[in-house]
Amino acid sequence: MCCLDDGCCCCGGWYDSFCDRCCPCISYDTRETIFGCCICFLILGAVALLAVLLAAYGFVRRPEVAVEAASLTRFSLLTSPATALAYNLTLTLTVRNRNWAMSIKNTKPLEASYKFDDQVFDRVLLAGEGDKQPPGKTRVYHLASGADGAFVALGNAGEVEYRKENATGTFEVEVAVAGEVRYTARYTKCKIEASCPLKLQLAPPGTPAVVFQKVPCKLAKPDKNC
Repeated sequence: MCCLDDGCCCCGGWYDSFCDRCCPCISYDTRETIFGCCICFLILGAVALLAVLLAAYGFVRRPEVAVEAASLTRFSLLTSPATALAYNLTLTLTVRNRNWAMSIKNTKPLEASYKFDDQVFDRVLLAGEGDKQPPGKTRVYHLASGADGAFVALGNAGEVEYRKENATGTFEVEVAVAGEVRYTARYTKCKIEASCPLKLQLAPPGTPAVVFQKVPCKLAKPDKNC
């Protein structure tokens, strides 16, 4: 221990807690500056952490839905004993979670409905209730559906529309995706509704494959907090 003129003591270059003004190694003003800088860094770190959490969980980026490929090899209208469609449709549908931190959990099954002239003629399950999709990941669904007589309530106007499109060999078929999800760290349940209008040229087996252009699906207006 060494003693200074005014009675303050310093040991090994560290200040005495009873007289810290006399420390010859780090001055009082320097210590105050270091302390102030530490406080500033802590505040800046807290603000940065808050900003990251807000960006990660404060705003929802809705899924991106698209039809990457589709092929229609049969599409015939049956009118007896009831109006129905005999069809074979294959398509590749993708659902991308655009959030980089939040996963998506289905609170209801995710389904795709096939429509002609705004009338549903079949439905396909994509993912069940409780299914999870990690952040930033894309789910790819390869669907192959067909029926010899899928009931559809077209009515006279729908039958007229079918005959018109059948004459051209190109059919307007809509794929409607519907479900309900919840995002990580959020309590609100959000509906997922997307419409994918397709123009499909009939290509019976044995005919050359028809080139298909990717179709982005249009999402319905979101609910509050979604």
